Amino acid sequence: MDVASLNVFLLAGALVLVAAVLAVRVSVRFGLPTLVIYLLIGVALGEAGLGVQFNDPHVAQSLAYAALVVILAEGGLTTRWRDLRPSLGAGLSLATVGVGISTAIIAAAGHFIFGLDWVLALLLGAVFAPTDAAAVFSTLRRVPLTRRMSTILEAESGLNDAPTIVVVVLVSTGQVADYGVPLAGLMVLYQLVAGAAIGLALGWLGSIILHRVALPAPGLYPIMTMTITILAYATGAIAQASGFAAVYVAALVLGNSRLEHRAATRSFVEGMALLAQIGLFVMLGLLASPARMPEAFVAALVAGTALTFVARPIAVWVSTVAFRLRFTEQLFLSWAGLRGAIPVVLATIPLAQGVDGANWLFAVVFIVAVVFTLLQAPILPWLADRLGVSASVDTHDAELESAPLERIDADLIQVRIPPHSRLHGVTVSELRLPAETTVPLLVRGEQIAVPDDLTPLRSGDELLIVAPKGTREATERRLRAVGRGGRLAGWFGEHGR
Repeated sequence: MDVASLNVFLLAGALVLVAAVLAVRVSVRFGLPTLVIYLLIGVALGEAGLGVQFNDPHVAQSLAYAALVVILAEGGLTTRWRDLRPSLGAGLSLATVGVGISTAIIAAAGHFIFGLDWVLALLLGAVFAPTDAAAVFSTLRRVPLTRRMSTILEAESGLNDAPTIVVVVLVSTGQVADYGVPLAGLMVLYQLVAGAAIGLALGWLGSIILHRVALPAPGLYPIMTMTITILAYATGAIAQASGFAAVYVAALVLGNSRLEHRAATRSFVEGMALLAQIGLFVMLGLLASPARMPEAFVAALVAGTALTFVARPIAVWVSTVAFRLRFTEQLFLSWAGLRGAIPVVLATIPLAQGVDGANWLFAVVFIVAVVFTLLQAPILPWLADRLGVSASVDTHDAELESAPLERIDADLIQVRIPPHSRLHGVTVSELRLPAETTVPLLVRGEQIAVPDDLTPLRSGDELLIVAPKGTREATERRLRAVGRGGRLAGWFGEHGR
């Protein structure tokens, strides 16, 4: 590529990115899912629009994998283990048992209704089985759900990509037919367990490195954190394990460790994930061929209807019956299983492997992703309210960000007190911070002050706290505890863990 071509490429890429970012405002205003807008931008740029030619499924698959690594890393880094742990069983059941049930029902429908051979029918079922992490995470940011509902959906969407990708690869490459279902099942189990173990080990090792090594610039901490998650994916993939399981587990470990510059890291990974989503969806829109859509439209509507109103509800009921969810919660989980771009990404795998009927499958999946996301996502806030699973305004944790002060062997903790925090009205002495921990600075509006023991805190205040290395965790726990339980947090059993 010469310099002139590079300039044109950068100009076009920048214009597309600007349009995609502005589309976020449009989607929020009109309640449209952003992923659909990004997909349609890709279609408008493609062969039926401006004529940009992109039809290489191998490149599409590679780029899609790279985008999924970033999206899953963001999901793991921003998920709190404290919130996730009570819902992990239900989420894991949906990500495994639920995926298997959905795959079987849709595969049976594809074989007996559409007359597909079992290979293509299994691919049809498998690519539709997982929910989309990007769609779920972005939707949850604007739908105030109870903690139980949001964490189940987060756990499911974060965990179900890995087993499904393994299944789709095994079916597309013919390994299921070669080795048989039992051996293929053991291969899936190995890849998931080994991938999770690799992610756990690298996440733990990375958290130690980030905590003990003082990097020379704050901007290096988000880069290093993201690099560790990518290392987990690559290590898992090279070890013939599930790289996607590795990256999610590693990110989950890092996100729940003593992460330096947590707020900056979170902002960085959220921006990277948004960029990955834009690139992924626009690319998939470019890969789509509108000329193939009419012949697949009826099949897409039938498959999407079977998935939404039959397979998903049965999978949710069977997967969660042991976890004592209310019927209204099961109903909401059934409707909130957004597919988004993940099925379209999975459909690139048989395309790249040259499976017979893969072009038809891609068209079916693309139509279902657009039509049923438009159908399901906009009414989720209304449905959550009607089913009683929407969350009321609750107390929010104080926003904490820590940075090492290497010369004095201490940490600088920046605290922002959000609305509805019970830190409001508490004096500095009532925080009861560990000994030798000091509060040297308070920022209130445009005023800067040095607080004393009797200074009351207010919502919107920002504090700078200096904590010796050995007291940082205790300091952060105490701040979170008071933020949730008020000045008598310890009496009410709130310890900020």
